Amino acid sequence: MFRSLHMKLMLIMTLLIVSLMTVVGAFLVNSVSGFYLDQFYSQMQEVFQNDAEFVHDLRTAGADEEDGAEQLRLMLDTYAGNLGVDGTTRNYYVLDGATAAVLASSAIDAATVPMTDNLSAALTGEVGDRSDAAASFMDVAIPITRGGQDYVLYIKDSKQTVQNLNNEMITLILESLAFGLAISVLLSFLLSKTLITPIERLTEGAEEVAAGDFSHKLHVESRDEIGVLTATFNGMAGQLQNTIQEVENERNKLDTLFLHMTDGVVAFDSAGAIIQSNPAAEEMLGRSLPIGGGVGYDALFGDIAGIEEVLEPGQKGYVEGSRELNGRSLELLLAPFDKDHQAGVLVVIHDVTEQHKTEEMRKEFVANVSHELRTPLTNIHSYAETLVDSAGELPPATEKNFLNVILSESDRMAHIVQDLLTLSRFDSGRSELNLTRFSFAEAIEAMVSANLMEAQRHGHTLTLELEPSLPEITADRERIVQVMMNVVSNAIKYTPDGGKIQVTAGRTGDDRVWLEVSDNGIGIPEKDRGRIFERFYRVDKARSRESGGTGLGLSIAKEIIDQHRGQLSIVDKPTPGLTIRMELWTEGPDHGRA
Repeated sequence: MFRSLHMKLMLIMTLLIVSLMTVVGAFLVNSVSGFYLDQFYSQMQEVFQNDAEFVHDLRTAGADEEDGAEQLRLMLDTYAGNLGVDGTTRNYYVLDGATAAVLASSAIDAATVPMTDNLSAALTGEVGDRSDAAASFMDVAIPITRGGQDYVLYIKDSKQTVQNLNNEMITLILESLAFGLAISVLLSFLLSKTLITPIERLTEGAEEVAAGDFSHKLHVESRDEIGVLTATFNGMAGQLQNTIQEVENERNKLDTLFLHMTDGVVAFDSAGAIIQSNPAAEEMLGRSLPIGGGVGYDALFGDIAGIEEVLEPGQKGYVEGSRELNGRSLELLLAPFDKDHQAGVLVVIHDVTEQHKTEEMRKEFVANVSHELRTPLTNIHSYAETLVDSAGELPPATEKNFLNVILSESDRMAHIVQDLLTLSRFDSGRSELNLTRFSFAEAIEAMVSANLMEAQRHGHTLTLELEPSLPEITADRERIVQVMMNVVSNAIKYTPDGGKIQVTAGRTGDDRVWLEVSDNGIGIPEKDRGRIFERFYRVDKARSRESGGTGLGLSIAKEIIDQHRGQLSIVDKPTPGLTIRMELWTEGPDHGRA
C-alpha cells in the first residue's frame, strides 16, 4: 500500500501535522501548568514574605485574646483575595502546630489535612514552600507562633483550574488537528501529483534505455529541479550510447590482442570450466582447449594450486607456478579476475625457455671465468709482492709506485673472482649455511671493533647503540659478520672524511632482531635505490672504482640474508646519508620459512 509515492507523501504530511500539533499541545499544557505553579508560589511569597505588616499581625495576639485560631481565620479571610482562596479549588487551613489538627479552614468540610512534605517541614518549624510540578496539588505551609501557641497556616490548591484549562486546550488542539489533517491530505495529494507525473515519465524513459533504445528523448516542461533532472537524463542517455560504442570498440581491440598475443591465456569460471582461451595457450600446453569442454581447471593446473586457493590468493593477489612441458619451461601466473565476487580465474602462461637457457649459460660463464682467473691472479699477486720488496732498475720511488698499483689491482681482481665464486655458489644452490647459536650483540661489538681503526683513519665518528638483553640467534655467524662488515665498510668508504657513522641494533617482538647502519655520507639518489642490490651495479662507477668497489658486495650481502630468510633493505629518511637495515629470525632460517 505504501509503495506508492503518492501515499508516502500523504503519510509524511499527515505525520508532520500530527507531530506538530502534539508538540504544540504538550508545550501549551506544560506552559499552563508551569504558569499556575509559579503564580501560586509568587502569591504566597508576596503575602507571607513581602507583606511584613500582615505577618506581624499574624504573630501578635491581643491582650485578652482567647481563641488564636479564630483570629487567624478572620485575618486570612481578609487576605483571601491576595491569597487566591476561593473556597473550592484553593483553601487555607489553620492547623495545630504540634498535631496538625484542623482548627479553622475556608473549606466547608475540612476535618483533616493529608500530610505532605511542606506540611511536615512546617511542623518542624521550617517554612514548607517546595514546589512539585508532578504533584496533583500545590501547597505551602507557614509555621506561626501567636500568643505562646504554635500554629501552621496551610494553603492548598487542588489544581482543578489548571486541569479544566488544559482540557479545554486539548479539545481545541484535537479540533485543529482534525481540520489540519483534512487540509494536509488534500494538499499532499495535489503536491504528489505535481511531483510524480514527471518522475513517471522519467521511469518510462529509463525503461526504454534499459531495453536498448537510446533515441527516445524526454520533453523538458519546467526549469525546476525535475526539469534539470530530465535534461540530465537525456544527456546521460546520449553519453551512455557513446560509451557503449566505445566499449564495444575496445572489446574488439582486446579480442584481437588476445587472439594474437605470444603469451598464453586461459580463463575459467568459478566452477573450473574454460570460458576463454587463445591459440598461444593451446600451442604451449600442446592440447585443444574447447570452451565449456570436458577439460577443466583441475586437469590443467590443479597440481599447482586448487581453484579455491587461487580465488583466495592472500596478500599477493595471485599464485605463481612453473611447469616443464614438451621441452619448454613455462611460468604460470594464476589470479582471480574478479576477486570481490570470485567470478573466475585467469591463467597467464609465459614461455621462459630461452631465458632459462641464457641464465644457465651466464651462470656457467661466471663460474668458469672465476675459476680460470683465480690461479694467474694469485701468481700476479705473489710476483708483485716480491718486486715491491726488491726494487729493479727504475728509480726506486717509481718502481715501487708501479708495483703498488699492480699489487692493488691484483688484490681487487682477486676480490672480484672471490665474489664471483661466492655468487656462483649461491646461484647453483651449492652454498650451505653453517648454522650455530651465537650472541648477536657480541658479533656486532666484534665487527665494530674491527672497523674502528679504519673509521678513525678517515676521521669518522663510529658509535654503537644496542638495546639491552639482545637474544642469541641461530645463523651462519661468519656470513652474518661478513654482511655487517660489508655494510659498515661501505659506510666508511663512501662517507667524506670527518663523518658520523652510527650502528644500532635491537629486537622486534620475541622472534626477530635487527641492525641498522646509518651515515651522513653521499647517500644514494632515489632513482638508484631500487637497484643497489643488483650485481655489478654502482651508482657512481668512477668513485666506486677509486674506492676499490666491485659492485658485488651488497649483492652478496643480499644473497646471504635471503638464505637466512631475513631482510636487507634501505630505510627511507629525510636526513642526508644512507641507512641500511638488516633483519633476522632469532630461531634461524627454518623459522623464517614457516
